[in-house]
Amino acid sequence: MLWIPRLRQPLLLASLLTLLLVSALPLRAEHVTVFAAASLKSAFDELGILYAERTGHSVVVSFAGTSALARQLEYGAPADIFVAANSAWMDRLEERQLIDAETRFDLVGNRLALVAHEVAHEVAHEVALEPPRDSAATLTSISSTTDLRALLNGGRLAMALVDAVPAGIYGREALSELGLWTSVQDRVAQSDNVRSALALVASGEAPLGIVYRTDALAEAQVRLIAEFPATSHGPIRYPAAALRSSNNPLNEDFLAFLRTAEATGALEALGFLIPEP
Repeated sequence: MLWIPRLRQPLLLASLLTLLLVSALPLRAEHVTVFAAASLKSAFDELGILYAERTGHSVVVSFAGTSALARQLEYGAPADIFVAANSAWMDRLEERQLIDAETRFDLVGNRLALVAHEVAHEVAHEVALEPPRDSAATLTSISSTTDLRALLNGGRLAMALVDAVPAGIYGREALSELGLWTSVQDRVAQSDNVRSALALVASGEAPLGIVYRTDALAEAQVRLIAEFPATSHGPIRYPAAALRSSNNPLNEDFLAFLRTAEATGALEALGFLIPEP
């Protein structure tokens, strides 16, 4: 029989009681930090809520242009997960051995769209604003015969940075493929990410803009005029992967969650394209 000195019994009992109480408490909620392309804001706002409801863990997301986020990661910015708006920037990080290549997969796809400023005329009248110049712009499709400069009616074409940000790169590629770039390149207003370009159109500062289809669906003050032919630009893919510098135990769980029916259903409802299994 184990003999315990009488003076130490209260201390031992207190320690056992503390251990029992701690083991009975739920695990402390943790968080996963995600760097995500600006065009994913609506999606990850919703996915963060779903993940928190499912697990009790939170998702902290930093949104910006894919190029800006990738460069931050190259300089050592702390993050657990990266979701880019094209494969090229993810390839770059993989070549530099900054991501865990085994965790990489294509989360969703998207389409490129031309949008116009849209404000209800009764609202414009109430606040003494002129009706938007592009209110009559209509198209059924975009082709080499589209007079995009005429549709601008003297205004600017809002785009993400055409040499760095995926939406801008896709946009310039599509316009070039259709033979429209030279006619509008001097009328392009470039922004550091696609949501900034969308905001220019939504506010009326630019009558037209080239954004993703999902951006157009997420903003009430723009109208989707037409989608660019899928053959006019490279496939729009959003690869996701964990960072090699991260040892967050939630990484695997969160990436698995992104592939669940619940998550893909939410993404599809927002207009994203779900890759074939």
